[in-house]
Amino acid sequence: MSKRIRRQFTPDFKAGAVALVRERGQPVSRVCRDLDLVESVFRRWIEKAQASSGAPSRSAPAIPLTAEQAEIQQLRRENEILRMEREILKKATAFFAKESS
Repeated sequence: MSKRIRRQFTPDFKAGAVALVRERGQPVSRVCRDLDLVESVFRRWIEKAQASSGAPSRSAPAIPLTAEQAEIQQLRRENEILRMEREILKKATAFFAKESS
């Protein structure tokens, strides 16, 4: 088993990765797998971002959501994912249209 080469990430990259978890609700394990990150380091980035923004940590007691609030939250997450996918498809379509001409 070879050692992993130490990589350096820009603050913008870190903020974008943390935003995937905090704003879009994606699981930490999935983001780590997709971005090829070590989970312990990524969790440290999340904790730093929470500390700097003053957001409550996940260990703090949360106010329970009603079924309607939970459904709205889930639908908003799905809507955001669909918007991102649509933008990716628009860019891909433009790319292939330019390439074929």
